[in-house]
Order: sequence, then structure tokens, then C-alpha cells
Amino acid sequence: MTNREKRFWTGAGIVTAETLGTLVVFTAVVSGIVLLIRPRVRKYKRIDLAIFDKVKPHISDRNNELMVFFTKLGKHQFLIPANLSLIIFYLFIRKHSWFSIRVASVAISSLLLMIALKKIFRRKRPLDPVLEKARGLSFPSGHAIMSVTFYGLIVYILSQEIKNGPLKTAVIIPLILLMQAIGFSRVYLRVHYPSDVVAGHLIGLGWLLISLKMLKKLEAYNKQKVGQTFLTFATDFRNGGLSNFPISQSTIPKLISVR
Repeated sequence: MTNREKRFWTGAGIVTAETLGTLVVFTAVVSGIVLLIRPRVRKYKRIDLAIFDKVKPHISDRNNELMVFFTKLGKHQFLIPANLSLIIFYLFIRKHSWFSIRVASVAISSLLLMIALKKIFRRKRPLDPVLEKARGLSFPSGHAIMSVTFYGLIVYILSQEIKNGPLKTAVIIPLILLMQAIGFSRVYLRVHYPSDVVAGHLIGLGWLLISLKMLKKLEAYNKQKVGQTFLTFATDFRNGGLSNFPISQSTIPKLISVR
């Protein structure tokens, strides 16, 4: 195994360990908070039902089609290819490996988080869906979590890459509105209670912010290690030789271009 491969697998191992450890802690904290306030929240289930009643007069065939369109943008059948496309784009086209790592790490960890929380709370879905009955459990909304982490990550990436202020705003605001539309579509279709969607948005946003902060620290750590390796190389080169340095001269451009 080459030194580059060793660095890759070491970095992958660190990212996996850090992500899983943080995910377990975050899941435990969220579960503790929800279980603590759950008895009080149950008293306000009538608010969920009242929101259903407010939406009911607006149900129509045309609105059904629109809401189904939005809900499809938060389904795994769309998000899995979308995540894979982003990973391929940043890994092979933009040559920005850490953006691809962010996408993969956030996508997989968000899915695990959603599954774990549904298994913990086991809340049943509303009994009278507008169209088709959804499978699985209700709390929190998987569409809400996954849409916030995916489209929220795109918002983060675009905010880093787009320097033009008005253009950045013009691109980001529609994405934020799309996240809200996906969440509302689940309430409109009566496959989630409004509280499922609100909780999903908050949990997804919290996990996204924590993940990005953690991955940013890991990226800085990785670049620091590369920088130390390059400094050792430069010192050895200045002192008259590369015989004691564990890389070949062909590796130098790769070290310089690491992102």
C-alpha cells in the first residue's frame, strides 16, 4: 500500500469514527430532550389536528399534483442519485475531495439518525392520508430531516463558492423555500403531523451544523498533516537529498495541490 493510500484510508477511518461518535451523542441528546418534553407535547396534539383542519379546504386535484411534486424532491429515490451526483462532481470534476466527503458523510449520517429516531419514538402516522398511505413511522419526518441536510448542504457549498452577493441570495432563497415546501407537502398529504415536520427541520438543521463544524476541523487537521509532510520534504531537500524522505519526486505536485 502506498503512502497516499495509507493517508486516504487513515483519513476515511478518522472521519467515520468521528461521525459515528458524534452521531451517537447527538441521537442520545435529541432522544433525551424529546422524551423529557413528550408528556407536555402530547397535550398539544390538538394543534396538529387543527392545522390539518386549516389545510383541508385547500385540498384539490391541482394542489395534490403540486404537493406530490414537492414531496418527491425529498424522497430517497431522488436524494440518493442527487447525493451520488454531487459526490462524483466534486471528486472527479472539481477535484475538491473534502466537499465530496462532506456530501457522503452528511447523507449517510442523516439517514442513520432518521432511522434511529424513528425506531426510538415509534409514532404512528395520521390515519386519514389525502392520497396514499405512507409506510413506516411518523416521528420525526424523514423528508424534513433529509431535505434540510441535503439542500442545506448545497446552501452551505454555494455560500462558499459564489462570491457575488445578489447572485448568492438569488440562488439560496429558493433552496430554503424548497425545504419548507417539502415539509409542508408532508402535512398537506397527511402523511405526517405538523410536529413531525417541525421536529425534523430542527433536528436536520442541528445535525447539519454539527456535521459541518466537525468535518471542517477534520479537514484542517488533514491539511495540517499534509503541510507538515511538505515542510519535512522541503527541509530534507534543502539539506541536500531526498533519500531519507518516504515519497518520490512525482508526488510533489500532488502534495501541493491537495485540497
